[in-house]
Amino acid sequence: MSHQNLLHDSADELGPIRIFDDGQYRILSFAEGDEQSRIRLSTPHILQHEYTQAMMLPLLFCEPKRVCILGLGGGTLLNALHYTVPAIHITAVELRQEVMDAAEMYFKLPTGKRISLEVANAIDYMAEGLPKKVDLLMTDLYNTEGMDRSVLQASFIENCAKNIKEDGWLALNCWIDQKNNHELTDIIKQHFNDVRALDTGSGNWVIIAGKRMNHSNAKELKAAAQKLSDKMGFQLTKWLSRLSEI
Repeated sequence: MSHQNLLHDSADELGPIRIFDDGQYRILSFAEGDEQSRIRLSTPHILQHEYTQAMMLPLLFCEPKRVCILGLGGGTLLNALHYTVPAIHITAVELRQEVMDAAEMYFKLPTGKRISLEVANAIDYMAEGLPKKVDLLMTDLYNTEGMDRSVLQASFIENCAKNIKEDGWLALNCWIDQKNNHELTDIIKQHFNDVRALDTGSGNWVIIAGKRMNHSNAKELKAAAQKLSDKMGFQLTKWLSRLSEI
């Protein structure tokens, strides 16, 4: 990222927090060569990373009124949901105060009564329970070492399920090395009846899981994906075509 201008350079006890900008894109980085978040400054609501685009697939299966995002980063998921889903209530949980401050300062986060930003450990936050159950829970928990391994634990998946409505969905972003983690799949299937996943082709294995089985056929899902694609500014149909039951 040597061609980027360094806008912000700080650190906390968990590592560096750097923000780069080339006039068109802005990037949040936690380590050398790492892109934690990326926005296009002219259209911050259009998701740039493949895995974040894939994490929007639950919108084909539910119309969320209440969402919780675990792991704010630069707030790209929050931005996309706020833009795409009218009147949505979003709670975002971020472990690091400095990351949240940077997101608010540099990443054009939307604000308002329907958006709540919480500084907390997401694992503990789920264990304590949300004030209200959500239609969609998204987990994107990464740090300077990579993926937070706590998200693979049975207790975390169980706590996530407890905080999701009976017709709600979970979107779980993992590294691709979890693709053949049958223990994780079995844990998820204990709490969710409709479990699907896809390889983004960029190192991520995204799992989406619904409490209830969705019986929409391929034609219906493709039509819904095309409609959403127009609003979201990227081809959701691309990720739908890679999605399969596991």
